[in-house]
Amino acid sequence: MTLKILISACLLGHAVRYDGKGKPLAHPAVERWKQEGRLVTICPEMAGGMAVPRPPAEIEGGASGLDVLEGRARVIEITGGEVTSQFIDGAQKALAFAKEHGCAYALLIDGSPSCGSVAIYDGSFSGRKQAGNGVTAALLAQAGIAVFSPANIDALDRLTQ
Repeated sequence: MTLKILISACLLGHAVRYDGKGKPLAHPAVERWKQEGRLVTICPEMAGGMAVPRPPAEIEGGASGLDVLEGRARVIEITGGEVTSQFIDGAQKALAFAKEHGCAYALLIDGSPSCGSVAIYDGSFSGRKQAGNGVTAALLAQAGIAVFSPANIDALDRLTQ
C-alpha cells in the first residue's frame, strides 16, 4: 500500500487562507504525488468552522501549538476574538482525516498557527516569527505523523520514493 500525504489545501492553490487566497507550491514531487493519488487535502481552520476570509490569528504570548493543546495558551485573532476551540477542533478533524486515509506524512504551510511546523508568528501581530509549531502540526506529530514544511519538501520526497 502506498502511504498517503496530508497536504494543506492552500499549498494546492485552494483559496482557503485567512486572506482568501491560496499559496500554491510548485514542485515536481507535488505533481507526481497528485498523479499517484497520494495527496489528501485539508484546511484545518476551515475544518474547524472558520470562514474565508477571516481575521489573522496567532498563538498568544510566544507559545506553541502544543501549549494550545495542553491548555496553556490561546489562539487570538487580531481583532481580539478567541478562536482556540476552532483551531483545536480543526486539528482533531485533520488527524482523524489523516488516519482515515492512511497518511504517514503531512506537508503543511509554514508560519500558520494551525499548520506551521518550523516557525509560527510570535503572537504580537508584528510579522515576527519564532521557532515552533501550530496546533494541527503539533497534534499530528504527537500521533506519529511526520510533518514537513515546503522548505523540507525534498526530504519528504526522498522518504516517499
